[in-house]
Amino acid sequence: MIRKHFSIFFLFASFIISIHDITDNTKVEDSQSPDVIVASRAVKICQLVGDFDHQKQQPTQNLTNTRYKLESTDLGVPFKHKDRIYILFGDTNGPKKGDAIAYTTDKNPEDGLDLIFLHDKEGVYAPINIPGISQKDFEVPMEGVSANGKMYIYHTTDHTEKVSMGRSVVAVSNNEDESDFTYLYDFSKKYFINISIVKINLSDFKNFPENKGEGLVIFGSGIYRQSDVYLAFQPADKIESKESILYFTGVDTSGMPIWSKNEDDCKTLFHHPCVGELSVSYNKFIKKWIMLYNGNKPSGIILRTADNPWGKWSEAQVVFDPWKDKGYGHFMHISWESKKVDKVTDPTRENVWGSAYGPYQFEDFATGNKKSTTIYFTLSTWNPYTVILMKTILKLRN
Repeated sequence: MIRKHFSIFFLFASFIISIHDITDNTKVEDSQSPDVIVASRAVKICQLVGDFDHQKQQPTQNLTNTRYKLESTDLGVPFKHKDRIYILFGDTNGPKKGDAIAYTTDKNPEDGLDLIFLHDKEGVYAPINIPGISQKDFEVPMEGVSANGKMYIYHTTDHTEKVSMGRSVVAVSNNEDESDFTYLYDFSKKYFINISIVKINLSDFKNFPENKGEGLVIFGSGIYRQSDVYLAFQPADKIESKESILYFTGVDTSGMPIWSKNEDDCKTLFHHPCVGELSVSYNKFIKKWIMLYNGNKPSGIILRTADNPWGKWSEAQVVFDPWKDKGYGHFMHISWESKKVDKVTDPTRENVWGSAYGPYQFEDFATGNKKSTTIYFTLSTWNPYTVILMKTILKLRN
């Protein structure tokens, strides 16, 4: 989520974390053996942005540079608002820089997605604008949600040379056809810098702090790509009040979740201190909570599943390995300093490695039955600096 002219050292340094500096004193649950397995590893459907698909050597479906002057971007965080799926993109290469927002009314991701970017009168993409916060490099949108008929986004800010992302904020849309938002409040400076939200009907689920109306199940990570995952809850109709957030602090002797108004009381869901970008969905077909994130040990895009948001979460499984699953050398670049085997590189970046990150799920596109499901997600590749639409098939073990 940094523009092409930035040094890649900072990006890859974030993968090489010091495990010795991170203790496990907040772990409340060990992971368990997965009862959901990866039946078919993730594969590319299409390249969503840019004008030229480096792998296919042909124009992209959306021709974003020709249509909107949007050369390239990353992330691609989807959320549903009214009759549209909106998609939030990170640091953008184009005349206006900033972060971009698109939407689709496409119902079939199997053949790609038709995107419409919010744009100005000249047709140039309109960057997301939140007055009052910095929105430079590494300061990006990472979640959106629809509540009470309004559109809300969550945005990181306060980037420094020492801190990739220092704070997350909540903002509300002034007009869903425009990219201007109004800052509401700081969401977190601790455990919810990157977040993923699943909106639920509370009557369909048990053991949340409330049992009526709509609720926001909020998953978060703290220090960028050096964090475990945390959990919070907020009634959807109180989204504009920070005081309504409750934080998961563990389970009691009967396995019921315990909640606190104090973020400092948070306990982790499992131990894997490498999380930055993450995405969680509830899959109505196999009735599981599904989490994706880019991680290490194992490396690649990681899958975990659970029966409840508070766990127990399954052990980590790799859903996409760039080496084994036709990433590197196909749609992700292998540095020519290593070996010259592909041409899927941005201009002048021949010696820059690709990297798989930002796996953001389209919850509403999932298909399946009681035993298996196909899920769809975006994936950023760093070089080429672009966003890919992916899919994978999961199935219950028994």
